[in-house]
Amino acid sequence: MAGTGRMPRQQELHGFHGGHPPPLRRGHGPVPLHLVEEEIAIRRDEMRRLRADNHLFVEENVALRREIASAKEEFHALREVVMKVHADKESQTKELIKKGLKLENELRGLEPVRDEILKLKSDAQKLNVLRQELSSTVQNMTQELKNLQVENQRIPTLRLEIDDLRQELVRARSANEFEKKANADQMEQLKVLEKNLASMAREVEKLRADMMSMEKRARGSGLGAYSYSDGFGGGDKGFYGSVSWSSYEPRGFPRP
Repeated sequence: MAGTGRMPRQQELHGFHGGHPPPLRRGHGPVPLHLVEEEIAIRRDEMRRLRADNHLFVEENVALRREIASAKEEFHALREVVMKVHADKESQTKELIKKGLKLENELRGLEPVRDEILKLKSDAQKLNVLRQELSSTVQNMTQELKNLQVENQRIPTLRLEIDDLRQELVRARSANEFEKKANADQMEQLKVLEKNLASMAREVEKLRADMMSMEKRARGSGLGAYSYSDGFGGGDKGFYGSVSWSSYEPRGFPRP
């Protein structure tokens, strides 16, 4: 600010005690001329200092007015900036509120879609569990089918064994008839052999029924049909041709 740091305005009088010139002595005689001249010089110096101080005051006043005008302009500019920022902030707030309401409405509209997605997700999980169960069932059925195929491969051997036993039984019975049942031990052996043959016949029939049931289950599950009679000479007549196994029941042996 103009005038800052300036010496305080005061009267600087030199040569007089207390800063004021002594009053002119007015006696009976005339005042000395040099005293009058000194007082005039002092008054002139004081007037010059007053004019200088007045000039400084004027300059300070002008500077203060300029600073006040500049401060007012700056205040108005800052006020306009603040009002603009406030208006922008209010506009942004309204825009954000509007967008928030719009998003809220959109979210409310998406609630049915979300529920449908959750339902589809639950259905997918259930289908996945069902698929795993079906896969496990198919694997078990496949393993059972393989086991039955392995058992099926044993049927020709069992058939040969049964044929051998039947022939042996026929021969034994023929021999026994010729000997007229003289040996009780041979009769007991024949009975045991008869029981074994009947048991094997029932086992073969049971195995055949199991294989036919498994074949039906495989066809129903889409695993493809598998004929257990092909290759063994069974066909529609059974695994062992047209021989009737009822004759091997405990009622008695078949007659030659």
